[in-house]
Amino acid sequence: MLPDILICDDSEMARKQMARALPAALRHQVSFCRNGSEALARIRHSVPDMLFLDLNMPDLDGYEVLEHLRSEQIELLTIVVSGDIQPQAKARVFSLGAVAFLNKPTAPEKVAKLLAQYGIYCEPEESSPSGSQPETNTPSHPASINSDPQLLLNDYLREIANVAMGRSSDLLARLLGIFVRQPIPKVAFIASSELHMTIAAADDEAHYSAVCQGFTGAGVAGEAMLLFADSSFREMAEMLHYDNLDGPAVNVEVLMDMSSILFGAFLKGIGDQMDLRLGLSHPTVLGQHRQINELLDHHRNHEQQLLCIEIAYAIENRNIQCDMLVLFTEDSLPFLQQRLQYLAE
Repeated sequence: MLPDILICDDSEMARKQMARALPAALRHQVSFCRNGSEALARIRHSVPDMLFLDLNMPDLDGYEVLEHLRSEQIELLTIVVSGDIQPQAKARVFSLGAVAFLNKPTAPEKVAKLLAQYGIYCEPEESSPSGSQPETNTPSHPASINSDPQLLLNDYLREIANVAMGRSSDLLARLLGIFVRQPIPKVAFIASSELHMTIAAADDEAHYSAVCQGFTGAGVAGEAMLLFADSSFREMAEMLHYDNLDGPAVNVEVLMDMSSILFGAFLKGIGDQMDLRLGLSHPTVLGQHRQINELLDHHRNHEQQLLCIEIAYAIENRNIQCDMLVLFTEDSLPFLQQRLQYLAE
């Protein structure tokens, strides 16, 4: 009898990738859930043999699912599959009862090893190697079907951004000895002139400083922008162990250091997943100690549509507000659509 496997992830692309990482014989045995609440309802009704669980989800996240499983004394082999690869994230899920942690995107050979290790499934010797079966064996399920091309592009890009965000957060966490809380990346098409209205984390009355850096690659172009709340500079300079903590020069240094850490790791994460080499221009300070609409004023005279990824980084137990925008030009959309569709199929 084949095992009952549950995959819980808010991204359709991630659900497909995880299902494809399973041995071909199991791909029609998989159930899907889009968030923690759905997963708990399914588990309470019938406990599966194994759960592959994402961490970064709306409603109930993966940490909360693990907490519920423990408090309700539900015994379930749970493997966390996440783009958040910070050391503290891994330590936390193990403390909550997860038996293993897999980085996104998942390697089929690692999944096969875990299935065999826990006695869930072992492929017959005469079978083809794990992951080499035709993709037509990927299961379909109502929770994983989405026919709207626009929503698909947003979902796929959000998942790519989620993995890239995990890499940049991990770098920041290791450099500073901190834990970065992972938001769900926001992806939206916006008019360039309306960019300042889309930034969820910004306070209209607060003052920010900003740095931007252009990027180009085969078929794509755009810019990455870091918005740093003025109230965060001193604490960030402290964490970076600067000798001087205040002053215009220190603020610029904080901006440059943070943009170097976050832009480089994030854009490399995007490029690695899309098999795309992105070249970066020199960073430029857009302005200091100004409101958001003033910092983004250079976009007001442009009417093109932008594909915007927004990530509001938050450092646990620190009053630091840092918002990153990655803006793809309208001309980049055909390439992105083609490459993201290829990755998902």
